[in-house]
Amino acid sequence: MKKFWVKIIPYNKNLVTAALESGADAVLIPIDYSKKVKELGLITTISSDGDLKLGRDVVETIINSKEDEERAVRLNREKFLIVQTGNWKVIPFENLIAQRSGLIALVKNFEEARLALGILEKGVDGILLDSRNINEIKKTSRLIKEGMEKIVLQRVKITKIVPVGMGDRACIDTCTNMKIGQGILVGNTSSGMFLVHSESVENPYVASRPFRVNAGGVHAYTCIPEGKTKYLSDFKSGDCVLIVDYKGNTQIGIVGRVKIEKRPMILVEAKVETQNQIISLVMQNAETIRLTKPSGKPVSVVKLKRGDEILGYTEKTGRHFGMKIEESILEK
Repeated sequence: MKKFWVKIIPYNKNLVTAALESGADAVLIPIDYSKKVKELGLITTISSDGDLKLGRDVVETIINSKEDEERAVRLNREKFLIVQTGNWKVIPFENLIAQRSGLIALVKNFEEARLALGILEKGVDGILLDSRNINEIKKTSRLIKEGMEKIVLQRVKITKIVPVGMGDRACIDTCTNMKIGQGILVGNTSSGMFLVHSESVENPYVASRPFRVNAGGVHAYTCIPEGKTKYLSDFKSGDCVLIVDYKGNTQIGIVGRVKIEKRPMILVEAKVETQNQIISLVMQNAETIRLTKPSGKPVSVVKLKRGDEILGYTEKTGRHFGMKIEESILEK
């Protein structure tokens, strides 16, 4: 996950509070101020006497020439490297991203942060924002924390809906109230998933739970940030999950709780016409469990029929411990 740090030199209590409320991962502060920061909230401090120590855990460099860039490449690769550039904002980072990790770009505003995060598609590993503007802190935090990933969803056609008996299903309760058209991607295999809709739909029988996705069987995969996947059964409080809307926009959700209970289950299968591929998911058999139509409208699994179009997601690479690998893997 991308790091979001805020530089607060000279020290300013209001800026520290803004960084805390925006979900910043750390603040870079003057020496002797860590205690004051900790009085305001729990956050990592970066300073000569901070949680991350300048010179030991974090090093800083300025790049104004090719020689500066080459020197930056040689700096200790086990440390975070804060990089400040001159007039050249992209080329130095392109070269550094290709050669080392732990890069933190020092930027002045939201636009510079967005540029640094998109370089070579991969982007830098984090942002250090040097701004006294609280709105810039909030905007930049949303840029990083709500995710920059854009997922390409596909129309898939239902081919089978079959009750399969009792099983353990997992509800993922997040710390985010999702809207109509939002949910998480879940599938029996990592190569094919459905957009399972959040329980944000009002109905006369059960109160809506917009923070919840009744996701599927405990064995199923879902997407988490940085292009990885995770079994539903492996989630615990504090983990991150990727929230996706029907347009493919993403944001990071924090898992508050996972509820695993025995329920009647149903197998849903659909065909990806463009790839002649079948994707599937075993999920709870109940009216309030919904998939997502291409329009963003939720549709109950008990109302699905053959030929209906819903949203799915596919990928060609295999997975090992949730990470993509170029390997031939057959899952069925």
